Amino acid sequence: MHLLYEYNTITDDNLKSAIKNSEKLQKYFSYNWGNIKAKNYCGLLHVEGEDYYILPKISKDKTDLNIFLHMLMLSYDLPLENEDFASRENQQDKIIEIFIKLFTKKLLKELRFGLIKQYITYQENLRILRGKYLINENIKHNFTHQKIYCEFDEFSPDNELNQFFLYAIKIFMRHSHNKKELKMCETMLDEVSYKHIDINKLNIHFDRLNIRYKESFDIALMILRHYVPLMSKKDKSFAFLFNMNELFENFVGKLLPDAKLQNQKNFGNLRLKPDIMIDNLIIDTKYKKVAYKDDLSTADKYQMFAYGKNFGVKNTMLLYPKHVDDVCEDLKLGIGEECVKLAIRSLDLNFEDEYEGFVVEMKKRMEEIVR
Repeated sequence: MHLLYEYNTITDDNLKSAIKNSEKLQKYFSYNWGNIKAKNYCGLLHVEGEDYYILPKISKDKTDLNIFLHMLMLSYDLPLENEDFASRENQQDKIIEIFIKLFTKKLLKELRFGLIKQYITYQENLRILRGKYLINENIKHNFTHQKIYCEFDEFSPDNELNQFFLYAIKIFMRHSHNKKELKMCETMLDEVSYKHIDINKLNIHFDRLNIRYKESFDIALMILRHYVPLMSKKDKSFAFLFNMNELFENFVGKLLPDAKLQNQKNFGNLRLKPDIMIDNLIIDTKYKKVAYKDDLSTADKYQMFAYGKNFGVKNTMLLYPKHVDDVCEDLKLGIGEECVKLAIRSLDLNFEDEYEGFVVEMKKRMEEIVR
């Protein structure tokens, strides 16, 4: 296992070669004067049989991966257990396998209570009438054939939700050492047809009948959205990386129970979408290194002024992860009644404890920041 850090130069020759040869990998790295550097994506690269972890620059000790996992758990509401961390620390499981195990455990539990069945409408050319007789289709297809083109409904497990689960299972099989429970799930879905699923076009609705599968669905979708196969299926190289800008925003939002995530709003030709609103405060998270107010870009100042004025809020905050020093600066944007207050703060993510203790401490730190 190789440990790398975001924004650092890649020195491993095998990884550098893989990045140069894989167009899918290049979006996660930058090129500068012949050097390849990691961007703000963290997670796992599995390339030519080697594991490369890209970790957040929180600290330089073994807690980095645990902190990253804790951030993922809270951001995506993943109920991982201590045994999952133990297997990871013993290098039995890659980070992706931990989430696959969680998905499999939850899916298998629900499948044992029975598959979800739904009425599905079929149109087929049959020898006997079933359901509705389709006049136009019969004229088109059966002018000289002794068949009946008809439309009928069937209460079937071969629906989009179960097809999605089967598709996910087939992919997860490639990267799990313990395939026993995955195969059990696959066997229980033997009446479901396998189809390639475009996760960006899913149209699955949850109701009182299938809501028990929602947690399994969310975990599988999270994995698939961040999973990128790099080479051939035989090679099994893949990326499992998370954009730290998005992760930090989601993480902070979960730490603030009264936080409201804002939708984009149009103010004339100006489109604005603050990250978080809480009481009379707009918080915009920035996952980058800032130590002093002089490090703050003019564009960020204008952005926060625009938020304050257009949303009618006098207090705004730019929140950064702490890197070396705490950031605590206060600015005034504008004068008189036009003034918008801007607080610049940093959240120290470094805390060595199990998940529950980590979350308690992070919530405490955030409460002190917004107080």
